[in-house]
Amino acid sequence: MNGANAGAGPGGAGGEAPLVYQAWKGNNVFFLQGRFIFGPDARSLFVTMFLIIAPVSIFCVFVAKGLMNDFSYGLGLPVMVAAVVFTAYDMSLLLLTSARDPGIIPRNAHPPEPEGFEGNAEVGANQTPPLRLPRVKDVVVNGITVKTKYCDTCMLYRPPRCSHCSICNNCVERFDHHCPWVGQCIGLRNYRFFYMFVFSTTLLCLYVFGFCWVYIIKIRNAEQITIWKAMAKTPASIALVVYTFIAVWFVGGLSVFHLYLMSTNQTTYENFRYRYDQRANPYNRGVVENIKEIFFTPIPVSRNNFGARVPQEQGLRPRSTNGFMSPNMGRAVGDIEMGRKPVAWDEPRMAAEIGDLGGLGNLLEDKDGRFRNASPDLSRDALAVGGLDEQGSSAMNPPRTSWGVEAGR
Repeated sequence: MNGANAGAGPGGAGGEAPLVYQAWKGNNVFFLQGRFIFGPDARSLFVTMFLIIAPVSIFCVFVAKGLMNDFSYGLGLPVMVAAVVFTAYDMSLLLLTSARDPGIIPRNAHPPEPEGFEGNAEVGANQTPPLRLPRVKDVVVNGITVKTKYCDTCMLYRPPRCSHCSICNNCVERFDHHCPWVGQCIGLRNYRFFYMFVFSTTLLCLYVFGFCWVYIIKIRNAEQITIWKAMAKTPASIALVVYTFIAVWFVGGLSVFHLYLMSTNQTTYENFRYRYDQRANPYNRGVVENIKEIFFTPIPVSRNNFGARVPQEQGLRPRSTNGFMSPNMGRAVGDIEMGRKPVAWDEPRMAAEIGDLGGLGNLLEDKDGRFRNASPDLSRDALAVGGLDEQGSSAMNPPRTSWGVEAGR
């Protein structure tokens, strides 16, 4: 169910404005009237849950129950209860990670006005050609200059550490990555729970792995047989030992990697993109302070009230650009930030949607100013002049995708 189609119709009851989650332009999926927000690949959650619950169930039935029935040490019941409680805790962390707003920045209804613009109608509206907003802005963070980029889709300058996820189609604060295993972006408001989930899954794997060996050894000692014969008597334990051994390399390795990222105050996106080992990291305040920032600071309140009504002026007022163009308006499709391949023009769709500035994103040109992968019938002059209405507005909404797309840009 898409964010724009989840729940009642966009018109709302009795002609009222729709709720925010009903008119949502991202690719998110909502449940319980916007109380839970998932990514478009939320169905992967069922795979993740199965990969955790299924082996724990086998462990309880064949290993913990065996410890309880075959040995009179009172060991089996506590082992089973601990496994069930630990699994429930792990599932709750998974839900806290995947079903909450990761830190989405609300979109603007129209592009921001350039700095120094005071609303003079003679500047911008009557400008030919219209002024183009700067692509980047410089922001000083702890004495180090950081470049913030303009997002054409959300029509805003992204705050530092913010990136646009092309899978969810949202700008996310402190964007780390889009995780298909939890079906959600990992950002400012759910990174803590994501790490706790990964780490607790690692501990759960080690727990099952360890007690499977305990059961095997108890069989060997009780029957005075070799370890190989004892293993043959409990094939479920062997299967779980192999499964958890493989799994712990993935989740354990991920836990160690993110522990390094937290200690150096990096995100996955920054680590792969900027390589702070070769340049100054403006966010690194020392290991202790970095860890405290993740686990011991209040989680910011969501900027989005998904259950509220869409403001009337946002839903009814025509979008106005004040005569200013987005940085990428009139350029070929592509993405210089993540090196994504240009996408061919959808000419009929572009012609139908020209005049709406809401979603013109990722339109770039090469160094020579020529179109890349554009239709031969389109030229820069045709798009920059013919494709603009009297107010200088134009748009093309990007297609929504959920699988097989690079997340950050």
